[in-house]
Amino acid sequence: MANTGKAIATLLIGAAVGAAAGYILATDKERRQEDLDNLKNKVASLQERLKAKFAKHNQDLEQEIYNG
Repeated sequence: MANTGKAIATLLIGAAVGAAAGYILATDKERRQEDLDNLKNKVASLQERLKAKFAKHNQDLEQEIYNG
């Protein structure tokens, strides 16, 4: 039963990646560059938020370990 869920998740992820790649490749060059730049900015923003969140969790964990 768990394998079925993994297979469906893999299929959906593959379909999403394929649709995104098809959309990017089907648009004109200027629009494609805008979309890629927007995507890069969103990924960078998400990366910074995750780094900050993990740093905070790391500090909290260290404090809990060393201060009891």
